[in-house]
Amino acid sequence: MAYFQSFTNTYTTCEHMKQMFDEALSCDGMVGMAIGTRPDCIDAQKLDLIESYTKNYLVWLEYGLQSVHDATLKIINRGHGFKEFSKAVRLTRGRGINICTHVILGLPGEDKKMMRETAKILAGSGINGIKIHLLYVIKGTVLDKMWKNGDYIPMEQDEYVNMVCDFLELLPKEIIIQRITGDPHSDELRVPMWAARYRETFNMIQHTFEKRDSFQGIRYKG
Repeated sequence: MAYFQSFTNTYTTCEHMKQMFDEALSCDGMVGMAIGTRPDCIDAQKLDLIESYTKNYLVWLEYGLQSVHDATLKIINRGHGFKEFSKAVRLTRGRGINICTHVILGLPGEDKKMMRETAKILAGSGINGIKIHLLYVIKGTVLDKMWKNGDYIPMEQDEYVNMVCDFLELLPKEIIIQRITGDPHSDELRVPMWAARYRETFNMIQHTFEKRDSFQGIRYKG
């Protein structure tokens, strides 16, 4: 079995999307596809096309959000707000398309309360899956300059582990966790260096849940 992943942007037409999807799905063993896009790049016409594939394939539509806080989205230059995300989810629901959302923990200016607020709001948004990323610093980026100037401090490993557990406790158990931390390339990573130790972080999250005697959804209030 094979699974196809693609990405779309504002300039991707329905004709181009259909050509790309049909070509990939024509390969032997294809059972589904995941389409990554921004919430401000989707419209009813594109959703009609994507929905047409749900009859024969497993289809996921991944929306990059990162945070529910507009102030944060402005700082990181996302180019859209939470309003656009909510509209995209509303347009997508009820079409047989699975919705996955990307979030980043440790964004500039966000405290623990704000990150938990993102979890609480997404918990009731009707999404089906989520990918959780750690914000790490890549060499040569704006964030790299901020870190060098002391304007950004990345999360410590224990801090991130506990925040992930807090985050998952607030999500309903039905939401599928597709990713639980980032996976940076070692040649590009500036800090934190522990971000490259994916398996270690994963195990720490698992052990923290065990110590808490906790699980995903334990604090979800429906």
